[in-house]
Amino acid sequence: MTHAPRGTPPDDLPEVTTRNRIARHLTEEFSLTFPADIWRYLATAFADVPALSAEITRLRAELGGVRLDRANLAAAALATIAAYHEGEPDPLSYLRDELDAQGHDVRGHR
Repeated sequence: MTHAPRGTPPDDLPEVTTRNRIARHLTEEFSLTFPADIWRYLATAFADVPALSAEITRLRAELGGVRLDRANLAAAALATIAAYHEGEPDPLSYLRDELDAQGHDVRGHR
């Protein structure tokens, strides 16, 4: 089992989940031998990890979409500038099309 250096968030969520499951199992075993309030507290803390892991996974996916939208918008902006310099009749069409593809309402601004 590998361990991340202190202060470094783990990147491998399945590994974190596995370590959490093992720690929960060990805590359950210890609580049978040494019943105390601390074991209930630890079990509650361990129970938080799967929900946090799921939230991190969701946020990573959302961030990927946001990064793609940003990259597409930057590409459209660059295409708009290039089209302007080349004298195209409607250079803003690249930017309008991308904004429209991302769900922005550009109809009133055409």
